[in-house]
Amino acid sequence: MIPNHFAFSCAFMTALMGLTLHRQHLLSALLCLESLMLCLFVGLTLWALQFNIPASSTLPLLLLALSACEAGTGLALMVATARTHGSDLLRNLDLLRC
Repeated sequence: MIPNHFAFSCAFMTALMGLTLHRQHLLSALLCLESLMLCLFVGLTLWALQFNIPASSTLPLLLLALSACEAGTGLALMVATARTHGSDLLRNLDLLRC
């Protein structure tokens, strides 16, 4: 395995473990999702460079643009949650409670 691919795989698994283990606050979940998207961006860029396909060079930029939109939406939801519930704890977001 190429060292770049090993580093990409380790970073992706670390971000995935962070998402599964540290889900108490919405901010930590959003940061783990952003690191997952960054790992996917790096992996897609490595894939495009490895096969030297000119048509696939736009895919990483599209993924990066969608990641930025996802980050903006997540931060807007976190601000709205913090204003209505007083914190960003995920256990406070139970819709069944009044």
